[in-house]
Amino acid sequence: MRTTYVAPLTADTARELQRKSPPFPALEPVPPPAKGELLLVGLDLGTSTSCLKAAYAGSPDDLVVSEIVPTVVGYAREGIVEHLLPGNAKVLYGQPALKQRVYLRLLHPLQNGVVQDLAAAQDFARHLRQLLNPPPNIEVRAVVGVPASADRTARENVSAMLAGLFGRMILVPEPFLAALGYRDETRLSDPAYLDPVRNSLFVDIGAGTTDVCLVQGYYPGPNEQVSSAFGGDEVDRLLQESLRRQHPDADLSLPRVRELKEQHSHVGQAEGPITATIVLGGKARKIDFTDLIGQSCQRLLQEVFELVKVAIARASTDTVEELLGNIILTGGGSLVRNLDTELQRLLLEDGYEKPRVLTVGPGYKELVAKGALVAARQAREGQWLEVAG
Repeated sequence: MRTTYVAPLTADTARELQRKSPPFPALEPVPPPAKGELLLVGLDLGTSTSCLKAAYAGSPDDLVVSEIVPTVVGYAREGIVEHLLPGNAKVLYGQPALKQRVYLRLLHPLQNGVVQDLAAAQDFARHLRQLLNPPPNIEVRAVVGVPASADRTARENVSAMLAGLFGRMILVPEPFLAALGYRDETRLSDPAYLDPVRNSLFVDIGAGTTDVCLVQGYYPGPNEQVSSAFGGDEVDRLLQESLRRQHPDADLSLPRVRELKEQHSHVGQAEGPITATIVLGGKARKIDFTDLIGQSCQRLLQEVFELVKVAIARASTDTVEELLGNIILTGGGSLVRNLDTELQRLLLEDGYEKPRVLTVGPGYKELVAKGALVAARQAREGQWLEVAG
């Protein structure tokens, strides 16, 4: 496999980063197995949520770390009162950072699936590495998911983010890893089982991007992937703007808008009226959100539909029939109600033969990291790249 990585950081830069890095709380090291000196890591760096899975090379079924962490870093505000934050911390990560956000300067180090703030991304990566906390003299290698659209610069920034944290690393497109994670190896001998790794179209609808990938048994190249910077965050923005146009006095924060969307997102026919109480001009009022949410989510459906058509057109005519029967939705956006059935309807109406669209369900957050760990176990020695600190 070909991949790229950034040149090693200079010694002066590394020392400066180390000097600025906040102390981490002490964690108990993960005990090594009786045999094996290689800890394998599957890592999904998401715009909204990241997932980390790790196991020793000699223990295929025993996870030693499995964590889902919101991708956010919170730095204590200037002049904050001592001992207001837990442990008097200067930096918090993930859920603790979100819980204490009023006292913090929150940064989301990844945007649209790629590194946006390198310094914050490096702090977040060191936090993830600390969650592993392996014993001394244990080599740690990681397979890391990257967006299907990640170019050379985006890959170099991921490598810079993770520099010095892993001995060796491989960067693999996220939709392919999701297919590996979704695969049920116990059913591979069943002739009725549609193996997602053999021939499928994986649609990964994340917060920052929507990625569509032809998965046909090997790491996909650029021509097997298509991506758009339209994901869940854009749906949130559209919903917030629509609300403000309809109710100029409404003052809903983006997190509150996102909460409403996640509770009531739908395309097609809503199951019933969607109402919520918000403050308008200082007074609580019940607002009907049914059409606002439906229209915002409809934009996402249309974006997915157009991307899927592009990906299908790139597939070999010999594989399209089977491919159309194995279209799989994953990512947070896949949980939009009726998205699978509505996408299937659009494909049928557009003339595609017997499309079948499935949704992986609420376990989507772990699929990429799970697949990355599978890829780490299967990787040949020559595929691993050294990443110097």
